Amino acid sequence: MTRDNLPPIAKAAETLLAAIEQAVSRFPRTHRYTAGADLRHQAMLVTELTHRAWREESRRVEWAYRLKWEIDGLKIKLQLCSRLRAFSSFGQYEELARQARAVGKQAGGWYSQLIESHPKGQNGHGGHADAQRAQELSTRGTSQWEVYL
Repeated sequence: MTRDNLPPIAKAAETLLAAIEQAVSRFPRTHRYTAGADLRHQAMLVTELTHRAWREESRRVEWAYRLKWEIDGLKIKLQLCSRLRAFSSFGQYEELARQARAVGKQAGGWYSQLIESHPKGQNGHGGHADAQRAQELSTRGTSQWEVYL
């Protein structure tokens, strides 16, 4: 399979993975094998999930949902590495954060699109909630007040 056949999100995730690999290789030794290794692992996981979500149509919604959350985890790890001053410059962190944000936007949009087109949708109604009003349930507090009324 060539890279040309991949969807844009998979290409963006691979580009981000390569950029993170290069950035971590220049981390100071104290961070390269701890926070840097976690960051590299998370970027690889995001890339793998984009490929799984694209290839495995029967579980696409599940993979896309997980992908959204793993991208959030990647952003958190990027922030941690920035706070540790592990990047060679703040500009390098900004570029990686921008790329991660772009992949996150694509994943969120993809997931929303999948939910809309999924037969059961998120809540079992084709992706749209019923227009009826939710039932009110009495609570312990409500029951106590009814006694005094």
